[in-house]
Amino acid sequence: MQKSEVWAAVSGPGERALGRSYKKGVGMSEKYDLPQGTLDLLILKVVALGPVHGYAIAQRLQQVSRNVVQVPQGSLYPALHRLENRRLLAADWKETETGREAKFYRLTPKGRKALETEAAGWQRLTEAVGLILRMSEGGAE
Repeated sequence: MQKSEVWAAVSGPGERALGRSYKKGVGMSEKYDLPQGTLDLLILKVVALGPVHGYAIAQRLQQVSRNVVQVPQGSLYPALHRLENRRLLAADWKETETGREAKFYRLTPKGRKALETEAAGWQRLTEAVGLILRMSEGGAE
């Protein structure tokens, strides 16, 4: 799997990002790569809510994450094609609300199962990381 160019902005003084970060300038956000596989999971989650075109997926991720997750087209469309090739997504060309033709993606049964499995794995991992981060100096909470 290729490295994702997706980045998450971390704003505010004193905040640090995990992973490689790139300074954008004084008062600007840092950015860092999402962990491998995260973009696919996030796309599957957005598409699970109903058929949607690529640009709307990127907008929704940015909106819901309060501008933390920003997915450039150069990362989004290869991920959509990868998910479609793995038969996790299916797509049809339809007219958008602006009258343009766009490919609308929908979750397949295989994609729904993959979403459930991956989401459960991420939930377990984030809970475990949370436990570790809250650990007291004595070793356990």
